Amino acid sequence: MTEYRRRISRVVPFGYQLAEHDDKLMLEIPQELEALREAIAYVKEGILSLREASTWLESETGRKLSHIGLYKIINK
Repeated sequence: MTEYRRRISRVVPFGYQLAEHDDKLMLEIPQELEALREAIAYVKEGILSLREASTWLESETGRKLSHIGLYKIINK
């Protein structure tokens, strides 16, 4: 069964996409969320800088996330 989350802002967060039938709902993209978890771990362990992790995420997922956006996610 597909699980949806309610959209709470204009921007669709990294790792989610809008539901086809309702633009007030979002659907998880498991591959993007897993890559995001890996990128966060790389930054916290000092393996990659924020900029390097942002570039790595784009190469892994094809979706951009700025280093500042990644910083905000990490420090949330």
